[in-house]
Amino acid sequence: MVRLMGRSRTRSPLRHGPAAPARHRRQRDGRSRPASGPRSVLGGRSVAGQVFVLHLVIVLLLVVAAVVALVLQVQRDSTQEARNRSLAVAETFASAPGLVEALDSPDPTAVLQPRAETARELANVDFIVVMNTDAIRYTHPKADRIGKQFVGTVEPALAGEPVVEEIEGTIGELVQAVVPVKDGDGTVVGLVSAGITTENVGGAAEDQLPLVLGAGLAALALAVGGAALVSRRLMRQTHGLGPHEMTRMYEHHDAVLHAVREGVIIVDGDGTLMLANDEAHRLFSLPEDAEGRHVLDIGLDPGTAELLASGRVATDEVHRVGGRLLALNQRPTDRAGGPPGSVATVRDSTELRALSGRAETSRERLNMLYDAGVGIGTSLDVTRTAEELTELAVPRFADFVTVDLFESVLAGGHPDGAAALRRTAVTGITEDSPLYPRDEQIRFVASSPQGRSLTTGRPVLEPRLGEAPGWRAQDVERSGQVVEYGIHSLITVPLRAGALVLGVVSFWRSEKPEPFDADELVLAEELVARAAVSIDNARRYTREHSMAVTLQQSLLPRSLPAQSALEIAYRYLPAQAGVGGDWFDVLPLSGARVALVVGDVVGHGLHAAATMGRLRTAVHNFSALDLPPDELLGLLDELVGRIDQDEAQDEQVAPVTGATCLYAVYDPVLRRCTVARAGHPPPAVVRPDGSVEFAEVPAGPPLGLGGLPFESAELELPEGSRLVLYTDGLVEDRAHDIDVGLERLREALSRAGDSPEDTCRVVLESRRPVRAGDDIALLVARTRVLAADRIAEWPVPPDPAAVGEVRAAVSRKLAEWGLEELTFGTELILSELVTNALRYGGTPIQVRMLHDRNLICEVYDNSSTSPHLRYATMTDEGGRGLFLVAQLAERWGTRYLPAGKVIWAEQPIP
Repeated sequence: MVRLMGRSRTRSPLRHGPAAPARHRRQRDGRSRPASGPRSVLGGRSVAGQVFVLHLVIVLLLVVAAVVALVLQVQRDSTQEARNRSLAVAETFASAPGLVEALDSPDPTAVLQPRAETARELANVDFIVVMNTDAIRYTHPKADRIGKQFVGTVEPALAGEPVVEEIEGTIGELVQAVVPVKDGDGTVVGLVSAGITTENVGGAAEDQLPLVLGAGLAALALAVGGAALVSRRLMRQTHGLGPHEMTRMYEHHDAVLHAVREGVIIVDGDGTLMLANDEAHRLFSLPEDAEGRHVLDIGLDPGTAELLASGRVATDEVHRVGGRLLALNQRPTDRAGGPPGSVATVRDSTELRALSGRAETSRERLNMLYDAGVGIGTSLDVTRTAEELTELAVPRFADFVTVDLFESVLAGGHPDGAAALRRTAVTGITEDSPLYPRDEQIRFVASSPQGRSLTTGRPVLEPRLGEAPGWRAQDVERSGQVVEYGIHSLITVPLRAGALVLGVVSFWRSEKPEPFDADELVLAEELVARAAVSIDNARRYTREHSMAVTLQQSLLPRSLPAQSALEIAYRYLPAQAGVGGDWFDVLPLSGARVALVVGDVVGHGLHAAATMGRLRTAVHNFSALDLPPDELLGLLDELVGRIDQDEAQDEQVAPVTGATCLYAVYDPVLRRCTVARAGHPPPAVVRPDGSVEFAEVPAGPPLGLGGLPFESAELELPEGSRLVLYTDGLVEDRAHDIDVGLERLREALSRAGDSPEDTCRVVLESRRPVRAGDDIALLVARTRVLAADRIAEWPVPPDPAAVGEVRAAVSRKLAEWGLEELTFGTELILSELVTNALRYGGTPIQVRMLHDRNLICEVYDNSSTSPHLRYATMTDEGGRGLFLVAQLAERWGTRYLPAGKVIWAEQPIP
């Protein structure tokens, strides 16, 4: 305060204000002379007196607080000591030898009461109580308390843990501890409590209180003496002035605030500069003798000088002074009865504006990073994810952005550092840039920025491309075109996913004249780091998808088997989300029959595809048994149930839930189709006249549920009918019910052409939306009928001589069909089969021969006994018949019917 007053005497023209004459008058008449006695110091009207009183009050409060704190601390320490002592005494007594035996004695009180009292007196506690597990006292200092319920918490001790608490007991407020008494195997057989009353632990505080009060009074006396000395010195320095007078004296000096970083200028009513603080001198470059001169004569720019001279009100009015932008605020000083003039405050807004610009840039970069987090990686496509990065960064960050990835990354594999890169995405403010185009294969040289980023795994900043010889070595001609085009600055950042470098991202600048800087390099790293995670996820998905597609393609039929019963066309469309478990198959059976199967395993990915392959293989194996459709689905249901039981032990493998199947067998001789389904949509039948109907096939449960039988239905299909099998992805959609999908399918089938290929095309073209969320398997089969002139049947009487008649009839029919070359083998096959039927089968016996793609021979009898192929020894008279049949026929087997069986054999037609 003395320093400020002295400075104002040397610089401020307002030093002879109204306060100064009053001060001199009081000094002349003696009323304000400083007094030397304590009464003057204790006077409350002066600043010194007020400081003295305040000092005494603060010291007194501190002394009182110290006394109270010490008393409380002593009490707390005493209580803690009581808790520790009671717990120690209780644990010691509980561990004493013979205590467990005393508790088990007929009279525990007689044994333990003397011990407890002796231990209590030695340990200086108020009581030691031994009790049983029901908290009934065996000992107590007061005999009338023995045998009564213990007062306190015993549950933790009964659980084996000691407990210490402060309670109101039978002998007053006390601190007590309860500990368990355990026998040799750790069982709690009793409790011991020791405690001490509060009045016995609180005496320490009262004993120390006189000492504490004496110390407080001594401190207070010293504080009073020190305060008196300080107040007397303050009285001499302030000359006995009161607070109001000192405020009046220093009001202008307080307004100036020389030390703040804001200029203050006071101008009187005539435009004379009365005061300018240090910051105002610095901002306006004022001369040293500026105070006392007119503001128009001190070298200010005209606009600023005119504002200060006018005295008008101004708020944040910006003036350019030298290289600074100054914001001026001006207010008159005579509004509250003060002297005429004005006060102006000045602050330098140049740094503030620059800081605001940097804050805005930081905000834009944060927004860009946020947009990158939500806008990059919206799909699991590597190329699309790279395009999203380039579209985000142009033109917000760079004028051109290119993404170059290794070829193996695009295919879902690990990057090969020695392989070439492919320009996966390129986006710019124009489309005629001389940069490498999209899909260009590039090998970056080691000296190029991209090559260095790929080698070191770190970003590279080239602020001036025209001066970077290593970059020009990549392609001298194209590099020159890039510089001539106006691209002058480059940042390259490697796309890193862990330890893998997937490629490199290049940010090019042409429009903005400033080159990329270090801050922008950090932003580029952040953008690429976020994109790298999404690109790596897309790469992993591509790899898994490719594996699933490969697996599925290896499991689905690559070509349809040769057969004459049906003209077949098929389509398979994978789901948009990936490979699923839909499948189909065409299986030739005996007797020119054909089996059609369509199935669906719910889910997508490798597990669904692998499960589909297992089910397809199972159907192949079961179809070889020539079982009816309902029986085949029953076996398939048991298989799925066993698969689920096996995989239930592995938490990583999901069960085969939601698997459905439809199995149909078409017989071109009888023109009948037998169908059974397990949780699958019904087949559609398109009659030769174009009418469409959905076959009424009993709906069985999905595979794997078990417990319910499957039923089959027989359909009469005229020649030229189309049987349409499909999976639920064709008719089900989240946007509509399955009935809507079935009606759309019916409408598409009604206007489709006769051929199965045209039917598949029309059905899929009518599908909405085109890209489905589930797989679609579509199988269309147009029926054919085996002509009557290609079928020959003969009943066989139960007479061994009938074998010769059969051979003669077969020879005539083969000659009629032009198959004389097969006469010998066919006669031998039928002779053996008919002979077995006559010997081991039952009547009626019938022979049928079908002229299809192969020559099929069938022998029917009503027996269910199946013949077995075996090797006959030299001494056996029989057993070689089926062996000869197997050698002469291409394939043979047994087909069971509801009443009997059919043994068949096929021979290729030359």
